[in-house]
Amino acid sequence: MYDEGHALVCQLSDFFLRSDSLCYEIGTSTGELMARLVDHNRHKTGIQFVGLDNEPAMIEAATGRQRPGDPVSFELTDIVFKELDPCDLIVAYYTMQFIAPKFRQAVLNKLYEALEWGGALILFEKVRGPDARFQDINNQLYTAFKRGNGFTGEEILNKSESLKGILEPFSTEGNLDLLRRAGFQDIQTVFKYVCFEGFLCIK
Repeated sequence: MYDEGHALVCQLSDFFLRSDSLCYEIGTSTGELMARLVDHNRHKTGIQFVGLDNEPAMIEAATGRQRPGDPVSFELTDIVFKELDPCDLIVAYYTMQFIAPKFRQAVLNKLYEALEWGGALILFEKVRGPDARFQDINNQLYTAFKRGNGFTGEEILNKSESLKGILEPFSTEGNLDLLRRAGFQDIQTVFKYVCFEGFLCIK
Protein backbone atom coordinates (compact mmCIF):
# COMPACT_ATOMS: atom_id res chain seq x y z
CA MET A 1 0.00 0.00 0.00
CA TYR A 2 2.85 2.39 0.84
CA ASP A 3 4.55 1.61 -2.46
CA GLU A 4 1.31 2.10 -4.39
CA GLY A 5 0.87 5.48 -2.75
CA HIS A 6 4.37 6.54 -3.79
CA ALA A 7 3.70 5.43 -7.36
CA LEU A 8 0.45 7.41 -7.44
CA VAL A 9 2.15 10.58 -6.18
CA CYS A 10 4.73 10.25 -8.96
CA GLN A 11 2.02 9.80 -11.58
CA LEU A 12 0.10 12.80 -10.27
CA SER A 13 3.25 14.93 -10.43
CA ASP A 14 3.10 14.63 -14.24
CA PHE A 15 0.15 17.03 -14.25
CA PHE A 16 1.84 19.79 -12.24
CA LEU A 17 5.62 19.67 -12.61
CA ARG A 18 7.14 21.16 -15.73
CA SER A 19 10.52 22.62 -16.57
CA ASP A 20 11.72 25.07 -13.90
CA SER A 21 9.03 24.03 -11.39
CA LEU A 22 9.63 23.96 -7.63
CA CYS A 23 8.31 21.03 -5.60
CA TYR A 24 8.26 20.75 -1.81
CA GLU A 25 7.81 17.62 0.26
CA ILE A 26 6.63 18.39 3.79
CA GLY A 27 7.94 15.75 6.18
CA THR A 28 10.37 14.12 3.78
CA SER A 29 11.35 11.41 6.29
CA THR A 30 14.13 9.22 4.83
CA GLY A 31 13.75 10.72 1.36
CA GLU A 32 12.37 7.58 -0.29
CA LEU A 33 9.40 9.31 -1.93
CA MET A 34 11.53 12.31 -2.89
CA ALA A 35 14.04 10.02 -4.62
CA ARG A 36 11.23 8.47 -6.63
CA LEU A 37 9.85 11.89 -7.58
CA VAL A 38 13.28 13.02 -8.77
CA ASP A 39 13.74 9.88 -10.87
CA HIS A 40 10.23 10.11 -12.30
CA ASN A 41 10.76 13.71 -13.43
CA ARG A 42 14.41 13.44 -14.44
CA HIS A 43 13.61 14.16 -18.10
CA LYS A 44 12.39 17.68 -17.23
CA THR A 45 14.93 20.49 -17.04
CA GLY A 46 15.36 22.98 -14.25
CA ILE A 47 13.05 21.38 -11.69
CA GLN A 48 14.05 21.88 -8.06
CA PHE A 49 12.93 19.57 -5.26
CA VAL A 50 13.10 20.60 -1.60
CA GLY A 51 12.47 18.17 1.24
CA LEU A 52 11.63 19.54 4.69
CA ASP A 53 11.73 17.68 7.99
CA ASN A 54 12.17 18.61 11.65
CA GLU A 55 14.12 15.47 12.61
CA PRO A 56 17.93 15.59 12.12
CA ALA A 57 18.14 11.81 11.65
CA MET A 58 15.61 11.95 8.82
CA ILE A 59 17.44 14.76 7.04
CA GLU A 60 20.69 12.80 7.36
CA ALA A 61 19.06 9.66 5.92
CA ALA A 62 17.42 11.59 3.08
CA THR A 63 20.65 13.37 2.18
CA GLY A 64 22.48 10.06 2.12
CA ARG A 65 19.94 8.64 -0.32
CA GLN A 66 20.35 11.35 -2.98
CA ARG A 67 22.65 10.82 -5.94
CA PRO A 68 25.31 13.33 -7.02
CA GLY A 69 23.80 15.93 -9.31
CA ASP A 70 20.21 15.32 -8.23
CA PRO A 71 18.22 18.61 -8.25
CA VAL A 72 17.16 18.12 -4.63
CA SER A 73 18.02 19.69 -1.30
CA PHE A 74 16.93 18.85 2.23
CA GLU A 75 16.34 21.32 5.02
CA LEU A 76 16.03 20.78 8.76
CA THR A 77 13.11 23.02 9.66
CA ASP A 78 9.64 23.14 11.18
CA ILE A 79 6.93 23.79 8.60
CA VAL A 80 4.99 25.75 11.23
CA PHE A 81 7.63 28.49 11.01
CA LYS A 82 9.09 27.94 7.53
CA GLU A 83 8.32 30.43 4.76
CA LEU A 84 7.85 28.79 1.36
CA ASP A 85 8.73 30.11 -2.08
CA PRO A 86 6.13 30.06 -4.88
CA CYS A 87 5.82 26.48 -6.14
CA ASP A 88 3.81 24.20 -8.42
CA LEU A 89 3.50 21.10 -6.23
CA ILE A 90 3.54 20.32 -2.52
CA VAL A 91 3.47 16.75 -1.22
CA ALA A 92 2.49 15.98 2.38
CA TYR A 93 2.61 12.19 2.68
CA TYR A 94 1.21 11.15 6.09
CA THR A 95 2.66 14.31 7.64
CA MET A 96 -0.16 16.67 8.65
CA GLN A 97 -1.44 14.10 11.16
CA PHE A 98 1.71 14.68 13.22
CA ILE A 99 1.31 18.48 13.30
CA ALA A 100 -0.45 19.73 16.43
CA PRO A 101 -4.10 20.49 15.63
CA LYS A 102 -3.71 24.09 16.83
CA PHE A 103 -1.17 24.70 14.04
CA ARG A 104 -2.73 22.59 11.29
CA GLN A 105 -5.01 25.23 9.78
CA ALA A 106 -2.22 27.83 9.67
CA VAL A 107 0.09 25.35 7.94
CA LEU A 108 -2.50 24.50 5.28
CA ASN A 109 -3.16 28.21 4.77
CA LYS A 110 0.57 28.64 4.17
CA LEU A 111 0.69 25.77 1.67
CA TYR A 112 -2.24 27.20 -0.26
CA GLU A 113 -0.67 30.65 -0.42
CA ALA A 114 2.67 29.23 -1.64
CA LEU A 115 1.12 27.39 -4.57
CA GLU A 116 0.99 29.01 -7.97
CA TRP A 117 -2.46 29.18 -9.58
CA GLY A 118 -3.10 25.71 -11.02
CA GLY A 119 -0.59 24.14 -8.63
CA ALA A 120 -1.51 21.28 -6.33
CA LEU A 121 -1.21 19.87 -2.85
CA ILE A 122 -1.10 16.08 -2.67
CA LEU A 123 -2.15 15.21 0.87
CA PHE A 124 -2.13 11.65 2.22
CA GLU A 125 -3.46 11.11 5.74
CA LYS A 126 -4.60 8.47 8.15
CA VAL A 127 -8.25 9.36 8.79
CA ARG A 128 -10.65 8.65 11.62
CA GLY A 129 -13.99 7.00 11.06
CA PRO A 130 -17.03 9.33 11.02
CA ASP A 131 -18.34 7.79 14.27
CA ALA A 132 -17.36 5.27 16.96
CA ARG A 133 -18.80 2.28 15.09
CA PHE A 134 -16.84 2.97 11.92
CA GLN A 135 -13.72 3.79 13.94
CA ASP A 136 -13.94 0.41 15.69
CA ILE A 137 -14.27 -1.36 12.33
CA ASN A 138 -11.31 0.60 10.96
CA ASN A 139 -9.16 -0.23 13.99
CA GLN A 140 -9.88 -3.95 13.69
CA LEU A 141 -9.24 -4.00 9.94
CA TYR A 142 -5.99 -2.06 10.38
CA THR A 143 -4.82 -4.42 13.12
CA ALA A 144 -5.56 -7.39 10.83
CA PHE A 145 -3.67 -5.63 8.02
CA LYS A 146 -0.60 -5.17 10.24
CA ARG A 147 -0.74 -8.78 11.43
CA GLY A 148 -0.91 -9.84 7.79
CA ASN A 149 2.28 -7.89 7.19
CA GLY A 150 4.16 -9.80 9.88
CA PHE A 151 3.74 -7.58 12.95
CA THR A 152 3.17 -9.31 16.29
CA GLY A 153 0.48 -8.26 18.72
CA GLU A 154 3.13 -6.82 21.04
CA GLU A 155 4.70 -4.78 18.23
CA ILE A 156 1.30 -3.40 17.22
CA LEU A 157 0.50 -2.43 20.83
CA ASN A 158 3.92 -0.83 21.39
CA LYS A 159 3.58 1.20 18.19
CA SER A 160 0.13 2.38 19.21
CA GLU A 161 1.39 3.39 22.65
CA SER A 162 4.36 5.28 21.18
CA LEU A 163 2.05 7.40 19.00
CA LYS A 164 -0.32 8.51 21.76
CA GLY A 165 -0.51 12.28 21.79
CA ILE A 166 1.71 12.47 18.69
CA LEU A 167 -0.44 11.06 15.89
CA GLU A 168 -3.76 12.94 15.81
CA PRO A 169 -5.68 12.13 12.62
CA PHE A 170 -8.90 13.89 11.65
CA SER A 171 -11.87 12.40 9.82
CA THR A 172 -12.25 12.77 6.07
CA GLU A 173 -14.70 15.62 6.60
CA GLY A 174 -12.41 17.23 9.16
CA ASN A 175 -9.57 17.29 6.64
CA LEU A 176 -11.86 18.63 3.93
CA ASP A 177 -13.01 21.43 6.25
CA LEU A 178 -9.38 22.44 6.88
CA LEU A 179 -8.58 22.37 3.17
CA ARG A 180 -11.62 24.45 2.23
CA ARG A 181 -10.90 27.02 4.92
CA ALA A 182 -7.35 27.29 3.55
CA GLY A 183 -8.83 28.22 0.16
CA PHE A 184 -8.92 24.94 -1.74
CA GLN A 185 -12.17 24.39 -3.63
CA ASP A 186 -11.14 21.75 -6.18
CA ILE A 187 -10.50 18.62 -4.10
CA GLN A 188 -10.73 14.96 -5.06
CA THR A 189 -9.99 11.75 -3.21
CA VAL A 190 -7.43 9.88 -5.32
CA PHE A 191 -6.64 7.05 -2.88
CA LYS A 192 -8.66 5.28 -0.22
CA TYR A 193 -7.95 2.15 1.80
CA VAL A 194 -9.95 1.79 5.03
CA CYS A 195 -8.39 4.48 7.28
CA PHE A 196 -5.90 5.86 4.74
CA GLU A 197 -6.86 8.55 2.25
CA GLY A 198 -5.12 10.61 -0.39
CA PHE A 199 -6.47 13.99 -1.52
CA LEU A 200 -5.56 15.94 -4.65
CA CYS A 201 -6.16 19.64 -3.98
CA ILE A 202 -5.74 22.07 -6.89
CA LYS A 203 -5.47 25.82 -6.46
